[in-house]
Amino acid sequence: MTTPETAPTAPTAPHEKYFAPLPVPDAGRLPHLQQLGDLRTPYATGPDIDALFAQALTEVNTWHAERSDFYGSVWRAHGEPELRTAADAARLPLTHANFFKTHVVKSIPDEDIAAHFTSSGTTGQKSQMFFDSWSIGSVMRMAAFVLDHYGFVTPGQPANYLLYSYQPADGLKLGTAFTDDFLCDMAPVNERAYALRAVGDEHVFDPFGCVETLVRYAEQDLPVRLLGFPSFLWFTLERMRALGIPPLKLRADSFVYLGGGWKGHAGRQIGKTELYDRIEEQLGIPHERVRDSYGAVEHGVTYAECARHRLHAPVWSRIFSRNVATLDPLPYGEQGYLHCVSPFMTSVPVHSVLMGDLVSVHPGSACGCGLETDWFEIHGRAGTSTNRSCAVAAAELMKGAA
Repeated sequence: MTTPETAPTAPTAPHEKYFAPLPVPDAGRLPHLQQLGDLRTPYATGPDIDALFAQALTEVNTWHAERSDFYGSVWRAHGEPELRTAADAARLPLTHANFFKTHVVKSIPDEDIAAHFTSSGTTGQKSQMFFDSWSIGSVMRMAAFVLDHYGFVTPGQPANYLLYSYQPADGLKLGTAFTDDFLCDMAPVNERAYALRAVGDEHVFDPFGCVETLVRYAEQDLPVRLLGFPSFLWFTLERMRALGIPPLKLRADSFVYLGGGWKGHAGRQIGKTELYDRIEEQLGIPHERVRDSYGAVEHGVTYAECARHRLHAPVWSRIFSRNVATLDPLPYGEQGYLHCVSPFMTSVPVHSVLMGDLVSVHPGSACGCGLETDWFEIHGRAGTSTNRSCAVAAAELMKGAA
């Protein structure tokens, strides 16, 4: 039994648990991963940071090679390349994110599973992702560190929330739903509403409920936080306009944090600038308080937009663009598949995952926001356009390279 003298102090606010110490599964085997995970400066750079990243990645790579028959065989088949520098991350074997839609691969026993989530695709198989305590804790801690960097962790200021995601329901294991509920811990909840309401065994978008909620929130002297899928926020703005509702003036410290793409509404997708303009016009929230993000259940690192709306890689990851025909690494500015490398996951070997998104990667200096880490621009996502999908764009790139 823990004595009062050694018992940990209970967090006094929901957000504090994400900033508390988080031990790795094996301190003797993963000391550098512990150091990397404990970094509170999400966009730090420099030789020491690169060396630490390479050491943590080596530890996790060995961890998975020893504990996963699948990854061990893949690692050996690739000749077991050495990871001496952070740049060597590009030499790791690639596992496509879609692999996890049809295969269950784990590096931990079932009794160590602390969380199980699925991807949020609207059709077909969904990725099944399993987390131990360290891995799921790291997902939340990285997000908290990033949002704190941008000033969006405000424990002393209650807020009203409208979540453009799924209302909790029995059996719901979507990673996006978990993420948006977690984000509600970044500022105390005064009131919370959901755009996708649980009705029986399904979720139904409630545009009139969203409009009514925003009008009600505008009458209260509290900041508003809008989180989740951009498509449903756009449909709400369109419904407000159709109903003749005049522009609302939400508090200046309100915050919009989007993520998850347009999920089944790709043919109606609009440009980011147009969406941000309409948010400012109809809700009174300026561009600098609107941020998009990128993430996936197969790669839980938080990529949040900077002040110039670029997706910078945080200190816990490295990003590359891969040739769509050869999968070779590409130089800055050239379009290819997004390759994400991060050592934070000890439960599943997704430390080197190839996404289905077409991107170009750019140096931090090309942004101008002051951050020095690489950033990427998305040129297409699988299923985000009925006219020009990632697959079509990739085929065009392959044709051009032939």
